[in-house]
Amino acid sequence: MLMVIDTGNTTTAAGVYDGEELIAHWRLSSTLRTSDEFGMDFISLLGTKGLKPSDITGVALASVVPSLDFPMTEAIKQYFGVTPLQVNGSTDTGMKILTDNPREVGADRIVNALAGREKYGMPLIVADYGTAITFDVVSPEGSYMGGAIAPGLTSSISALFSKAAKLPQVALNIPRSVIGGNTEQAIQSGILFGNAGLTDRIVDMIRSEPGMENAKVIATGGHAGLMAKVSERIDIVDKWLTLEGLKMIYERVNE
Repeated sequence: MLMVIDTGNTTTAAGVYDGEELIAHWRLSSTLRTSDEFGMDFISLLGTKGLKPSDITGVALASVVPSLDFPMTEAIKQYFGVTPLQVNGSTDTGMKILTDNPREVGADRIVNALAGREKYGMPLIVADYGTAITFDVVSPEGSYMGGAIAPGLTSSISALFSKAAKLPQVALNIPRSVIGGNTEQAIQSGILFGNAGLTDRIVDMIRSEPGMENAKVIATGGHAGLMAKVSERIDIVDKWLTLEGLKMIYERVNE
């Protein structure tokens, strides 16, 4: 079985594939741990699905948090007995990267673009709603072109809360109206409908580029389902797209 791990700034998504089937998936906080703590966390997660470390024969890892790379890699080596494939800008993904500096592109963005291309064709826009909102663009020829990055939903709320003394932290629920009847609803309106407008405007601008007119929009990440309810441009929600992309890259490298 293959374990795939996507380490983001706020959360880490992990899953296990048995052949083509994603038989388990989890989200956990991306907090600094020792290698032993990571190892015990992974063992506990596997146990919830009746799995053991010995069931895992390979691991693919994408990370945008350098401080977590070493302890997580050591945990995988020590507790699973395998050396993980660490996906980055120099990994042979089979996708041409057209950015100015391919090595600086986040591993998760490359993985999303590849998985989106293989599942949904091209041209394509992948919107990932996490700590940041990233828009990754696949050209009509299947190359990674680049994209756009904006603050994520929870990042926006945290920034607002930390800088405005009287504004409370709020849950990410869709308010009844864009006109908030109280402070909580007003913040929810600004964050959710505001980011829906951001999504739709950026998608429209990308689609105005040559060859991108018919690009599908795939939403992934922890808030993808929520944003699909308020955005007018999202075509498909694929919550675990990044994990599937890691599987594709692992199989390509090890074929």
